[in-house]
Amino acid sequence: MSNAGTGGTSAPGQQVRTAGLSPERYHILREKGTEPPWSGELLHVSGEGRFLCAGCGQALFDTSDKFDSGSGWPSFTRPLAPSAVAEQEDSILGMVRTEIVCANCGGHLGHVFHDGPLPTGRRYCVNSLSLEFEPQHPEAGDTVLPR
Repeated sequence: MSNAGTGGTSAPGQQVRTAGLSPERYHILREKGTEPPWSGELLHVSGEGRFLCAGCGQALFDTSDKFDSGSGWPSFTRPLAPSAVAEQEDSILGMVRTEIVCANCGGHLGHVFHDGPLPTGRRYCVNSLSLEFEPQHPEAGDTVLPR
């Protein structure tokens, strides 16, 4: 089943949220936009937790796999589960890249590159606006750090 304006397709029963998304989040998730580098709230976080899709709430990445790539966007070595993120070819800018989308709702997350650290050698470069941070221990002060 196609979900017009969601940035992808989804099977029956998958949650696709467009209502309640800010215009900036909608642009990233549903229109395949990109936020400016170094602008994202989730570039730096403190403590342990998971990163959820801002479009449907699916768990996508874990802080244990997050690293500072120097790119200006949150970067991860791998998704939380292989089935959480789908990959597809992207040639919109005249070059071939691998786009990553939420496997549940089809929301655009960013791109994956083969220049990351071990153990995977991959860099999942993700727009902060496509994610929400869920601290594992909010009572311990796990939080998003100020820019």
